[in-house]
Amino acid sequence: MGTQITIQNLVKVFGNGSSAATAVDQLSVTIEPGELFFLLGPSGCGKTTLLRMIAGFIDPTSGTVAFDGKDVTHEAPNKRNTGMVFQSYALWPHMTVAQNVAFGLNVRKVPNPEKDTRVLEALAAVQMEDYASRKPTQLSGGQQQRVALARALVIKPDVLLLDEPLSNLDAKLRNDLRLQIRNVCKASGITTVYVTHDQKEALSMADRIALLKDGQIMQLGSPRELYRKPNTRFVAEFLGETNLIEAKQTGEVGQAAAYAVEAGGFAGPVIQNGQAQTKSERNLLSVRPEAIRLREAGKPNTLPGKLLETTYLGETAQHLVEIKGCPPIKIAEMNPFGSTSTVHPNIGDDVHVEFIADDIVPIADA
Repeated sequence: MGTQITIQNLVKVFGNGSSAATAVDQLSVTIEPGELFFLLGPSGCGKTTLLRMIAGFIDPTSGTVAFDGKDVTHEAPNKRNTGMVFQSYALWPHMTVAQNVAFGLNVRKVPNPEKDTRVLEALAAVQMEDYASRKPTQLSGGQQQRVALARALVIKPDVLLLDEPLSNLDAKLRNDLRLQIRNVCKASGITTVYVTHDQKEALSMADRIALLKDGQIMQLGSPRELYRKPNTRFVAEFLGETNLIEAKQTGEVGQAAAYAVEAGGFAGPVIQNGQAQTKSERNLLSVRPEAIRLREAGKPNTLPGKLLETTYLGETAQHLVEIKGCPPIKIAEMNPFGSTSTVHPNIGDDVHVEFIADDIVPIADA
């Protein structure tokens, strides 16, 4: 179940001559059947343009889009059997919830008995069957968005397309709907392409993420892969917080690289294929705040520093530590001051910072 989407060398240029702007630049990717696939990136990176080319609302300048091997690059949107969920809900205010959901079935001339059954099934899938007779103005924002999702699902699309569907909702509603939307999409088995600029939304919902910049995919992979193993400065900084440390590689420690900054040395990640980089070569390392800990002196893989500030947030505490040869280091401590904590420094105290070797990631400075 589900449709494979194959995108090859897709290009979209808006305008002509000196005013031409490339929104999507030679982009190729295959989205697997039944996959919940996220297009993530900052404003202007090309993600919405790409989604609309998949839907058929925008004609590409060059390249192809295929559904299950069938070229649909220049097919009209109504010939592609895609369901679209917009940021603005786009519900008819004069129609009831059931009538809004039935709209696509009416266009397809589905007979009444089948239409009624499919509308109720779609509303049940988003837990809105009790609201079938209400008007959209009588619903909350989250309820309206669920109706829009039901309207897209009721036509049994080959591909479901979502264009920042949660961006108009408050933080609590977004959190509540993330899991529900993922469950509905996975239960239906429909191939789903979801556009967002919200990193947490993508990390918590996606099977795979394509992180875009300037119309190109900078990195493609699972949420865990992109977060734990970013390949560039852009990816590391866009997905959550990170510490970027310039260090020299001084040699090897067993199967790990040895790095050094002014404050001292520490071990880095396991070397691929046993190959170390050239000694003294400049390396840019990405280390997530949760991969650094405050520890007692004498522990391995630690550097000395001074605690600059601490912010207590309940389940976590954020520390900022000054280490010679590095920018201020951000640390995220889980369960601060609980039974697992062994160090309780005050601001201005000398501290020792432990780096978890497997979570130190050499990256490209781009």
